Amino acid sequence: MKEAEETLLAPNFNLSFASPAYLAFVASPAVPWYLHKRPMRLEVLISHDDIKAKVKELATEISASIPPSDEPIILLGILKGSVHFLSDLSRMLWELGRECQLEFMQVSSWHGTTSSSGVVQIKKDIDCNIEDRNVVIIEDILDTGRTLSHLRELLNTRRPKSLQICALLSKPDAKVVNVECEYIGFQIPNKFVVGYGLDFDERYRNLQYIAVLHQDE
Repeated sequence: MKEAEETLLAPNFNLSFASPAYLAFVASPAVPWYLHKRPMRLEVLISHDDIKAKVKELATEISASIPPSDEPIILLGILKGSVHFLSDLSRMLWELGRECQLEFMQVSSWHGTTSSSGVVQIKKDIDCNIEDRNVVIIEDILDTGRTLSHLRELLNTRRPKSLQICALLSKPDAKVVNVECEYIGFQIPNKFVVGYGLDFDERYRNLQYIAVLHQDE
């Protein structure tokens, strides 16, 4: 199987999606519901090695921009997509001599589809007081800008000492709301991507790389 592209096959079957054997397999009533959906194909966009190098670069930038303090930097991860990025970034900051406090919010504008609903919902708020603290929002992807714009406005009312945003990915062509993002890892085309925390209907989060998800006809 080529590194640049993976085809997701039925479990324990080395079959083409177009083959009669595969078509007969998915027509079986015993096949799980998700295999009746259109086949999906992953095209690697950003490798695991490139992600690791970028995380180190971003950690160095964050450490340099926030003066040392007796209090740790609050890394505010936006669930669920930021979990791998947040974990790797916090460990890299520790290697740079910076202590971090990990906090979480859950915000959603996606509902099992490949496009944003445009409606921002806060499902879980942060648990700690951020007044007079250095806070960095850690997000997997900046696309329309609606979610991060809403979060920056909300969290600024809680009077942090500083409030910055770090997004691993950015889709400039998808942006509809201008929002300042101090740290951006990669700019990518306006395609639906999964892996390294990003999902499609809760699948593919545990990929080590980031891939474009194609739904084949």
